[in-house]
Amino acid sequence: MILLNQVLENVGFQFPVCLTVIHYAVSWALMASLKFFSILPASPSSELAPLSLFTFGFVNSVSTGLANVSLKYNSVGFYQMAKIAITPLIVLAEFIWYKKRIAFSKVVALTVVSVGVAVATVTDLQFIFLGACVAMAWIIPSAVNRILWSNVQQQQKWTALALMWKTKPITLVFLVFMIPLDPPGLLAFHWSFGSISAILMSAFLGFLLQWSSALTLGATSAISSVVLGQFKTGVILLGNYYLFGSNPGTTSIFGAFIAIGGMSFYIYLNIRAMKR
Repeated sequence: MILLNQVLENVGFQFPVCLTVIHYAVSWALMASLKFFSILPASPSSELAPLSLFTFGFVNSVSTGLANVSLKYNSVGFYQMAKIAITPLIVLAEFIWYKKRIAFSKVVALTVVSVGVAVATVTDLQFIFLGACVAMAWIIPSAVNRILWSNVQQQQKWTALALMWKTKPITLVFLVFMIPLDPPGLLAFHWSFGSISAILMSAFLGFLLQWSSALTLGATSAISSVVLGQFKTGVILLGNYYLFGSNPGTTSIFGAFIAIGGMSFYIYLNIRAMKR
């Protein structure tokens, strides 16, 4: 996410949807290479129905495309603040679809995490009306996307790479149709060795991020993947403070500690439930 923000700001490639298309095209090419050398895991015997593949591709494209558009028009702090709303949406959606209930102790832990992240990022909030609208439009498909990926991997025994390979082409098609959401000037962009290198590097790291996110969703749950992402936010903030002398302010540091404390409590509750 940080490198993507750097590409949008420092490289000057102000076209988030097109950048997402490049990321997914590079990811597909990497997986095609794995398949050529017979490294890509095989799909399970239970094939996804065409409607399921269509739904996966549509939701994934809208979720990822709008997420990158949100990063262009919002500060990282506002982006993280908007992510907080994904957690209650996942809880509500899983209750409606799967009648899945969450223990009150976990609700307390998730609330502490959300409050901590909110306090940690409050100093980096820059409200832009268009950015806020994009962020609100991104939250729902993001929650649905996490639930679908977690459910298919766990219930139908799909591996992360196999599911990515199956859904990537459909996602790419939808993303291409979303390119008009980008600002004008794409054809006039000056390509250089430096800009191409930065974009390709961000695409490779984006593939690793997509893979790790899919692995997390398959191994844990949609809610746990959100908590892990918020844990990463707290660690980055504290790491920059202790290792590189960054000073985000006492409020942000205090919020990061609160968030990490809530995450630790949430992890403890999950481990205890597994032992039972």
